[in-house]
Amino acid sequence: MTATALKKEMDMADVQNSEAFENHASGYNTAWQRVCTKDDLVAFSGIAAWLETAEGPAQVAIFYLPGLRGKGDELYALDHHDPFSNANVIARGIVGDLKGAAVVASPIYKQHFRLEDGQCLEDEDVKLRTWKVEFKGDEVWVEG
Repeated sequence: MTATALKKEMDMADVQNSEAFENHASGYNTAWQRVCTKDDLVAFSGIAAWLETAEGPAQVAIFYLPGLRGKGDELYALDHHDPFSNANVIARGIVGDLKGAAVVASPIYKQHFRLEDGQCLEDEDVKLRTWKVEFKGDEVWVEG
């Protein structure tokens, strides 16, 4: 299947799988979107996913840390775009722990971003956008 055919298939799936609702606090519509299944995830690593947002399409890096700190399965979703290299590579970064926080190191220039809030540990002025992400059964859903 070509990338274009896959994108069209995903667009159709988004229409069928989105759960739109009004976000009364901010006054704009958001939608939970099914992006993959649990079987698509790689433990202690990241994958990239396409997400439709109110601002337009976005690439999201999803990280799966099963059983981290005894909390069960933890999912994190950050922007896939690395602001230092201007490349979409965050999902390919190395997951680790710095100062007790789960982080991903960019594969280009090695800046570390906290998975919980997207904060860059080397530059306090840089922060990746984070996304709400959760399992619904064996499916992974992200709020866009």
